Amino acid sequence: MKISKDFKYNFLSIDEKERYQKHLTLQEIGIEGQLKLKNSSVICIGAGGLGSSVLLYLAAAGVGKIGIVDNDQVEKSNLQRQIIHETDTVGNLKIESARERIQRLNPNTEVLIFQKRINSKNVLDIIKDFDVICDCSDNFGTRYLINDACLILNKPLVFGSVQGFEGQISVFNLFQNSPNLRDLLPESPSKTTVPSCEEFGVIGVSTGLIGVLQSNEIIKIILEKGEILDGTILIFNLLTMKIKKLNLKADKAYKTIKNLAQFNDFYTDTECSNHNIEIERINANEFKSLYKEKPDKILLIDVRENEEFSNSSIEGSISIPLSNLDQKTHLEFIKKESLIKEVFTLCQLGKRSEKAAKLLSKFSIQSRSIEGGIEKIQKSIVN
Repeated sequence: MKISKDFKYNFLSIDEKERYQKHLTLQEIGIEGQLKLKNSSVICIGAGGLGSSVLLYLAAAGVGKIGIVDNDQVEKSNLQRQIIHETDTVGNLKIESARERIQRLNPNTEVLIFQKRINSKNVLDIIKDFDVICDCSDNFGTRYLINDACLILNKPLVFGSVQGFEGQISVFNLFQNSPNLRDLLPESPSKTTVPSCEEFGVIGVSTGLIGVLQSNEIIKIILEKGEILDGTILIFNLLTMKIKKLNLKADKAYKTIKNLAQFNDFYTDTECSNHNIEIERINANEFKSLYKEKPDKILLIDVRENEEFSNSSIEGSISIPLSNLDQKTHLEFIKKESLIKEVFTLCQLGKRSEKAAKLLSKFSIQSRSIEGGIEKIQKSIVN
């Protein structure tokens, strides 16, 4: 177990004894366990759907120090699942919104915030002083970066992910012979090839459930109690109410990671600095009118993957997956065409097309992202 045995605090205040009364009566926690929680530190990567439940329950449980890493602002569409945020905090930084909510819930908890998008250059420094790392990110690249950083620093990692009505949870790297994310999937998909829940949707309660379960695993790790999901993947489907448990074995080959060099081009400083670039958008009806009036003056770039494009596409569109959009030949072609045509980016629901528009803007190519994606415009154009 990798939790520090050196207690900074050796007593509970009157407020804490009253606040944690129901913990103190539990044989598995008691005074000793509550002091372990008070002296522990947990960092949560992401203050979204998963992070909301994790942060609230860890703070309520009395974890002494909580770190929050996030670089996004609260949007109204977040509120359906990101329950740590409120309508009044829309537009605020998520880390600020989350910190204020935690401090109202439990002023005994110290909250450290990091307004960053983690990358290979900063992740080790950010997480090194925390006992437990909780992955509440929403893309594979970040998950693998966190996983490898935990391997290098010998930190336990509580993993969770959701999509639609389904969620998964596990604990990685708890002991020397414990499995990690690479034992489940050896290689990370490209950061742009796997859409997040923003792209394909998610039921709010699934992030709540998985986040609560992540909190539970963290508390058990700190207390050193119960059966921890070490070497086990727990899979929930809230639509069918089916639960599966899969065993996972460690491969020594994935314990040899010594650096994060492979992630050097994943989240670069350039990408982070362009995170809030304002891009032009067009709704489906406006695009429909332009498409009918002057199709020969439109360059419609479908940035979905090739398989998605093969299954359904808009007549006249060209397929350039987002993962390949920055290739020199593609950029040269688009730049040349943009001199005589208006450039539009398209995906399934509008999220990847926004990323594409941001990327093109970095190369001085003006484009417009189609809001709602192909699902909004396909019927009106194709049928």
